[in-house]
Amino acid sequence: MKKYSLKVYSIRKETSDTVTLCFKQPGLKKIKYEAGQYLTLSARINGRKYSRPYSFSSAPSCDSLLEVTIKRVPGGVFSNYIHDVMQIEDIIEVMEPMGDFVYQHDEKCDTVFFWGTGSGITPLISIMKEILASDSKLKVNLIYGNKNFESTIFLELIEEMIDKHADSLQVWYLHSQHREDQNHHLVKSGRINKEFIYDLLKNIDLKTTKHYICGPNDLKSTIKETLSVLNCPDDNIFSEDFELVKNPKDFEDIDTHNVNVYFQGINSTVAVEKGKSVLEAALDLGIELPYSCQTGSCNTCKSKLKTGALRMIGLSKERNDLDIDDYLLCCSYPLTNNVSVEI
Repeated sequence: MKKYSLKVYSIRKETSDTVTLCFKQPGLKKIKYEAGQYLTLSARINGRKYSRPYSFSSAPSCDSLLEVTIKRVPGGVFSNYIHDVMQIEDIIEVMEPMGDFVYQHDEKCDTVFFWGTGSGITPLISIMKEILASDSKLKVNLIYGNKNFESTIFLELIEEMIDKHADSLQVWYLHSQHREDQNHHLVKSGRINKEFIYDLLKNIDLKTTKHYICGPNDLKSTIKETLSVLNCPDDNIFSEDFELVKNPKDFEDIDTHNVNVYFQGINSTVAVEKGKSVLEAALDLGIELPYSCQTGSCNTCKSKLKTGALRMIGLSKERNDLDIDDYLLCCSYPLTNNVSVEI
């Protein structure tokens, strides 16, 4: 896994609780990425190293700087550090770009729909910028839910994009705290729900469309279920996953167990409490294992199971690239007391 040190060139305030960090590209070897991917930032906070993935809001064809947009999370150690401590000229460590939430070019596709709420707009805006800059034939639609315009990330940028790409881009704003506003396009009261999706798409041939979704799990489920009713092919639907979905039933036969973790030539015994992943328990002990997405989407925390039994719970996507003894520690839970893993 390649790592880079990036300097903060500027910090742009997007809303009252959201900022965009703009980084200069390294001088010797520029970081290559695809629109929609994410960058994992690492920092030592109160003596402990934390890593968090943040989607690019920049696009390689449009922006000279690397940009990630970060919303403050109440109680979030890393996001609060970014908002309260990070300054221009600071240096931060990042991992190489990762993620497969990128535009899949298809000559049969003539229309792309982007569905998002809140900070879910971040990878969507990256892909939208890239498409609008490179493919003038595609029709682009953004359906974007927020409380109101004050909480709408990238509002000014989106309005500029509407003006610049009037023939290619259409935007629907949905506000849960709606106020009349004559200055913006297609503002609707309420949330993105099945009725709205159905009315919007019922007369469209969905076989020639693609759909990119980023937001809470209930939003993704609502959109996917409605698209299924409308006979949209599954291969035309893509979603970004930043939440690890845990079903309490999956933990009924899991108890607290000790796990031996072999990392960087050192054996450590980690007490993994019921409900905690091996990664969480190791990090709590100060063992700085590598990790990034924490949803089972990447391979940063991949380990080899040497003895005992583990179960992976809550994988965001089906993984066919792992060997039988490969386990992602961010979503791995011990089933026995003699578990030993090697990273």
